[in-house]
Parts: sequence; C-alpha cells; structure tokens
Amino acid sequence: MKYYLKCIECGAEFEKTEIIYTCKKCNGLLDVIYDYNEIKKNMDMNKLKNEAPSVWKYKDLLPVGIEPVSIREGGTPLYKCDRLAKKIGIRELYVKHEGMNPTGSFKDRGMTVGVSKAIELGMKTVACASTGNTSAALAIYGAKAGIPSVVLLPAGKVALGKIGQALMHGAKVIMIKGNFDDALLLVRELCDQEPIYLLNSINPYRLEGQKTIAFEIVDQLGFTVPDRVVLPVGNAGNITAINKGFKEFVTLGITDRRPKMTGIQTAGACPIVKAIKSGAKDITPEKNPETIATAIRIGDPVNARKALAAIRESSGTAESVTDDELVQAQKDLAQLEGIGVEPASATSVAGLKKLVDMGIISKDETVVCVTTGHLLKDPEEVISVCIEPVTVEPTIEALRKAIFS
Repeated sequence: MKYYLKCIECGAEFEKTEIIYTCKKCNGLLDVIYDYNEIKKNMDMNKLKNEAPSVWKYKDLLPVGIEPVSIREGGTPLYKCDRLAKKIGIRELYVKHEGMNPTGSFKDRGMTVGVSKAIELGMKTVACASTGNTSAALAIYGAKAGIPSVVLLPAGKVALGKIGQALMHGAKVIMIKGNFDDALLLVRELCDQEPIYLLNSINPYRLEGQKTIAFEIVDQLGFTVPDRVVLPVGNAGNITAINKGFKEFVTLGITDRRPKMTGIQTAGACPIVKAIKSGAKDITPEKNPETIATAIRIGDPVNARKALAAIRESSGTAESVTDDELVQAQKDLAQLEGIGVEPASATSVAGLKKLVDMGIISKDETVVCVTTGHLLKDPEEVISVCIEPVTVEPTIEALRKAIFS
C-alpha cells in the first residue's frame, strides 16, 4: 500500500520507513496520508458490507504490511439505548461500548496497529506514558508480540485494575513522581535517545487503529451516519482518529456525510473545551489537572491541534462536566441500560445530557456516545460512589427487613 507521513503544520513529507513521531522541520504533528484512488480500486466492497466488524476487517485502510499482532480487538457492541435516551430527552441514542475490547478499553485498537508497526520497522522494545489504559494495552500486545514493554505512570494517580494488567503481562512498570504530562515528556526523551518505539498517541500510526471506531459505527448502523458522535477527550487522539475515519469513508464514496464531533472533558481538566469556547488556535496547558476520571486527567494533550481541527471542521463542539455529573451518568448507564463503564467513559453521556439541556444539541438528533473503558478498570471508584452493601444476620427475618424496610 502507498502511504507516507505528512506534517499538519508545515506540510513536510516523510517516508513510511522513518522512525519519527513529529515533524523533523517544525516539530508539528504528523498524519498518515494514503493513495485513496488505489484503495478504492482494490477495496472488496462485498467483504466490507458482509464481514463482521473488527479492526483488521479494514486492513485496506491500515498502514501495516505484515501479519498483525492481534487478539481479536474491535467489533465492540453498539447498543441502542432507549431508556437513557428518554431520560436525556433525545430521539435516538446509541452507545459504542469500547470497554468490550480484549483489555477493556479502546486503546487495543491503536495498540494492535502500533505494536504491529513496531515489529514491521524492526523495533525490539516498546514504551509509553499512561494514565492506565494505554499501559495495559501496550503490555498485553507487547507480550503477544514477544517484545519487552516499558510503561511510565504518574504515581498514585492510576486505577489499580490498570496497573494490575500491565504488571501481569510482564511490562516494566515505572511510577513517576509527577503527573501524566511529566511522564510523557520523559518517555519521549527516552525514545529519542534509545532504540525504543514510542506508542503514545503522538505516534501517528497508533491513531490509525483507533479510527476503526468510525468505520464500525457506520457499519453497525447499516452504512448510515449519525448526526453526532460524543466522546471523552483526554490526550485527544481518539476524537482526531474517529473524525479521520468518517472523512475517509466519505473520500471513498462509502458514505456521503460525516457527523459532528463533540468532545467532553471534565471541569478539572478541560484545556480543549476552553480553546473551543474562546476561539483560540491552540490550547493553554493546565499545570495541575484534577478529576475522578483518571483516564482523562491530562492538562496538556499532545493531539490538541488535531482535535481542535476535528471539532471545528465537523461543526461540532466541546463541553466540560463536573465529577458529580459524570458519576450520575455512570450510574444511569449501568442502571438504565446495563452498561458498566469507568468514570472517564461516562463523560460522553454526561456531556450529551448537558448539551441537550442547554439546547445546543437538538432533541431530534441521532447521537452515538462512545464509552471508552470498562467498569472493572476502576473498581475502587465504583465502591466509593455507590451505596455500601448491607450486612445482616443469616435469618429470613433479617433478610426481609433489609430488603423491604
């Protein structure tokens, strides 16, 4: 397949064999550019229409030429959520539950491509900084590939479920006395100086896997496009990637439009929301981001410029929610629809409700909310926000009293 890397700032182009993460001329973010005419000519439309969704179903649009490192990621359910839609006050609502990926988060989509690319490029070790889910996915795909993984985590700021995944799958786990942004700076410096392949979302190849969320949404809706996609925003790679996926389907003539991309952050970590609302060209980093949603506790998202462009060019928007609002949305998802998600995931639903209440999202829209991680990723938070279990004597009288009183 023909493709190359292109800087989104200065337009400089680089060969696909180069091991780079940002532009060598201006340090801008890179994008993977394909020959869409070639892809369109060779794409098997019968397979596209009939094969069950999965990341590698869309291999014609992924930049990997070897047998991929895969544990059957993708193909996550798209739930129609009528009870939740009624509570929010919207006509048609779907939830794309990325917590049903093999490691419990959407990061598997990026890692199957990223680790496969590392192998294709001849790299022997992979690394990342993480708020938790990226480290889990990297460790597991590194283990599957048979190469060492190194993960840097902000000490005391990562859910134990995610640390457990990284440890069990053999990663070298290093806790940094600082926040995620500090860890990312360190791991970028490490990968610049050592023969270690960086797999944070600043790596443009990783985002290519994540764009398959867009392909699957279209696929699962019978090759129609929703009016809007709402999703959590942390390091801002996912909103960027999903927007690209929708654009590619339009370019290939598979669909004729794309949805409004709507990003949700928390009030304690919302540099992208502030930039959208102020009309700023770039974000102002937040030095001390804080929120119960550890997965998106990021003050200086590396893909901010791409995310701002995705929101603006799709006529979307961005909004922030409080921790209390996202916890309520987390409970609503679980108790109305049976969908258990970690706190960061629930920001999409909390943000949708807020924007409908504000009149910014029309009640007649068809909306897909992306939930990015499984409930069991952060069981400590669940225990802290739910009612404690009742302990009773082992008698029927005590049981009846506990149930009915």
